[in-house]
Amino acid sequence: MRESGILFPVFSIPSRFGIGTFSREAYEFVDFLEGAAQGYWQILPVGPTGYGNSPYQPFSAFAGNPYFISLETLIEEGLLTWDECTCVDFGNDETRVDYGTMYENRDTLLLKAYERFIEGGKETKELKAFVKQEEEWLNDYALFTSIKKKFGGAPWYEWNDDLKKRKAAAVTKMEKELKDDISFEYFKQYEFDKQWRKLRKYANDKNVKIIGDLPFYVSLDSVDCWAHPEVFLMDKDLNPKVVAGCAPDAFSRTGQLWGNPIYDWKALDKSGYDWWVKRIKRNYDFYDVIRIDHFHGFCEYYAVPFGDETAENGKLCKGPGMALFNALKAHIKELRIIAEDLGNNTPENEALLKESGFPGMKVLQYGFTSWDSYYVNHRHINNCVVYTGTHDNTPTRAWAEEINEGERDFCRRYINSMNTDYGALTWDIIREAYRSVADLCIIPLQDYLCFGREARINTPGTSEGNWEWRLRPNFLSNELKSSIRGLTELYSRVPKE
Repeated sequence: MRESGILFPVFSIPSRFGIGTFSREAYEFVDFLEGAAQGYWQILPVGPTGYGNSPYQPFSAFAGNPYFISLETLIEEGLLTWDECTCVDFGNDETRVDYGTMYENRDTLLLKAYERFIEGGKETKELKAFVKQEEEWLNDYALFTSIKKKFGGAPWYEWNDDLKKRKAAAVTKMEKELKDDISFEYFKQYEFDKQWRKLRKYANDKNVKIIGDLPFYVSLDSVDCWAHPEVFLMDKDLNPKVVAGCAPDAFSRTGQLWGNPIYDWKALDKSGYDWWVKRIKRNYDFYDVIRIDHFHGFCEYYAVPFGDETAENGKLCKGPGMALFNALKAHIKELRIIAEDLGNNTPENEALLKESGFPGMKVLQYGFTSWDSYYVNHRHINNCVVYTGTHDNTPTRAWAEEINEGERDFCRRYINSMNTDYGALTWDIIREAYRSVADLCIIPLQDYLCFGREARINTPGTSEGNWEWRLRPNFLSNELKSSIRGLTELYSRVPKE
């Protein structure tokens, strides 16, 4: 079945309080999707972010990001007032998220809401039921986050030895001392969960499904590593034996050092991949479809000795392959997964993708480099997802402006477009994506709006200026909605009821 959707991160939604949230504007975007005949809304990971603000380095593989809690909803619930919210500094640029200001000020409002929630006797059966239902991950997360706050944000591997190794007496002491902080963390996760489920149901009722994003690795400074070191290759002092990276190549003489802990796939296999089963089940609480980042890591991964300053001494190791997915299929009725298979497409990687049955990705920006590119349209198959670009690419208009003349000429000839206006050329490239035989077509919102480099979400290999772009209010016009719907109908991508 041919369908289409739009890639638009939650943090980029227009809002009055510094960052996109599950507010009225999110519901209006769902209405826009429905009116444009789009069947999917693709977002980025929604986990709580740490240093660097990357959604691909969350503090937890199970928790939600409290930044996304709608303050307007808390006002409607009588837990905050408009005056309290409008008096807080959320940053002065409505086109960028100011994470530093957000970190300093937003929790003060959520704490007020929590205190009123408790004082007003609103600690409902629903909150208690939520805590009980999610206790397996929530208790560890709330304690972890509370301890980090107590220690000024210090990573868990710098805590005292008893806490680092989760000695029972030390953990019990912290649970008693930080009881109120832990309860506050419960409240934030409850509100996130409640608000997100409501928004997701609204989308589903409008025949819009959510595509979420699941990072392959977790952060070293995460509750997952602290609470479940057995899942990772750790030594007796809880230091990683190896960390993730990428081998040296033509683009990087010393390779790439990512620093994420590596999974202990042998131990996971013995447990029936229990942690991964729980992780995927939790993500289906958030999403209808999961896009798994760095799918190649399930086939093979690059492990670098911990402490090395470059990735030159790393080793390529075999991943779990189909054993993991067979374990998941035994516990989950339907695995609705998109495999992010970009990068080095080896025969082994391609074989795993084919055996899994999951659709891979075809990015047109990578396709218009040569006639025999892996990503160019005539090499697409039905069981794939076509994109003009992803959150890691520059918006297509800027890409078209910045590529060399030879590549631009090939692109124009391939899609039969002689447009010299880059906005018109961008729409011709979007049209080419719609024409693909791929079952699903996803276009970043910035491409429909013909935005340039200023609207880039992330530049891989850089640490500043990422994950900040926000859409200005009132940019989604009825004319744009009609234009997108016209493409969708023309190329038979209207979602079925």
